[in-house]
Amino acid sequence: MSPVVLGIDLGSTATKVSLLDLEAGFSATRSAPSVLVSDHPGWAEADTERWWDNVCALVPAVADDAGVDPRSIGAVATTGMVPAVVALDGRRRPLRRAILQNDARAVREILELRAALDQSGFDVLRETGSALTQQSVAPTWRWLERNEPQLAARTEALVGSYDWLAIALGADLHVESNWALESGLFRLDGTVADPVLSAAGVPVALCPPRRRSADRVGEVGGRGLEASLREGTPIFAGGADHVLAALAAGLAEPGDWLVKLGGAGDVLVVSDRPLLDERWYLDEHPVQGLWLPNGCMAASGGLLLWARKLFGDVPFEDLDREAGASEPAQLVSLPYFLGEKSPLHDPDLRGAIVGLHLAHSRGDVFRSLMEAVAYGFRQHLAIFSEAGLDLRDGRVSNGGSRSTLWKQIVADVLGRPLRPVVDHGGAAHGAALVAAVGAGYQSSVADASRFVRLGEAVVPDDEHRDAYDDGYGTYLELQKALAPAAHRLAARSRRSSDRCPQRLE
Repeated sequence: MSPVVLGIDLGSTATKVSLLDLEAGFSATRSAPSVLVSDHPGWAEADTERWWDNVCALVPAVADDAGVDPRSIGAVATTGMVPAVVALDGRRRPLRRAILQNDARAVREILELRAALDQSGFDVLRETGSALTQQSVAPTWRWLERNEPQLAARTEALVGSYDWLAIALGADLHVESNWALESGLFRLDGTVADPVLSAAGVPVALCPPRRRSADRVGEVGGRGLEASLREGTPIFAGGADHVLAALAAGLAEPGDWLVKLGGAGDVLVVSDRPLLDERWYLDEHPVQGLWLPNGCMAASGGLLLWARKLFGDVPFEDLDREAGASEPAQLVSLPYFLGEKSPLHDPDLRGAIVGLHLAHSRGDVFRSLMEAVAYGFRQHLAIFSEAGLDLRDGRVSNGGSRSTLWKQIVADVLGRPLRPVVDHGGAAHGAALVAAVGAGYQSSVADASRFVRLGEAVVPDDEHRDAYDDGYGTYLELQKALAPAAHRLAARSRRSSDRCPQRLE
């Protein structure tokens, strides 16, 4: 019997597990919904117990689908959103819900820390590889100390979502290198960024040891047995979800790039050097010596989920069909319904749908939201090109890529062909590949291409070029014109929220 390994992904909309048979390929995948909790404007949280219940149910189910005993699984690795923040107590138990990477509560704290670090002369971008933004962990910690002081006093470690899961399964306390990199708490060389910690009041003791993808971090034991895994099963550090999704899509050469239509919107390109720019994020590729400059928009598939709920839980197939009957770029929307991460890094931006009249339908609105995400990808590609990155083969993956219409819209707006990754398991597949390398079943993560299948290229429709060029231009105009109004509305929302009792610890 060939070795079987497990990858687990804690996504923003679902928990997914995948089994990889090292001879037959990926043999089974299962998922269960996750719930994003937003008690106040700009908040984004998730319940770690919901994640745990999903994992405990999914592992035996996916093993049954594959016809294997879950105790025969040879290795496991985890992945998830970065840099989500899980505060652990001395017994390594979460003290509250996880604060997700697209949470935008710490606006005041970001401004305070920027001022303090500017005054100190510490170059955050050059030293850490990431600008100080809404996803940085230091402002989140300051917010916790200010608003949940008793909980902060009990916190003994800050880890990411997938680090927490590995620890809950039995791994040693650690954070994976890309969580460390995007958190802003560590320097590019992996050492702790003392000036950042000092400015934010983060005790050094809260920063666990940093581990690279595929490093062994422990073995299954204790509560981990609830997931039906064999005691002693080796656990390997996984990685950021977008990084491992890129790995599972076969991105292995400089210039390869991927559009990831997940709950958030990711776009990644492989580089042979660490390119720094405040407008994007930087991650390590699992292949030593390669890097992944990348962008992440706060709302992508999550925006379409919101619209579906607003329309009365209409099936996506119906909304997709109605959007397909609409003309391109009839409306122009801004996708900033959770603020915005890259390339604008402005948590106080707000969503907009512009150009409405009474003749418009929900299909027109739904299409405009799909187009808005595509415009955001186009802005990222323009920035990558400005930096001298040579964009070669484009690919598209994740749940949104199941929509033929959305893939076509993205290709049309970008003006570039996109190859869909067939049966792409996303980050869960990437985590399984990392587990295989860590366990010695596969020599290198660069060999992942043998498990990748690409579909026929989605080619841009020339008839839509002018409409989308104009729509993109309008998108950029609205981005600037509506920002002042969005900031005033965000400030008003915070004042209203401050007058309401907050549900803290």
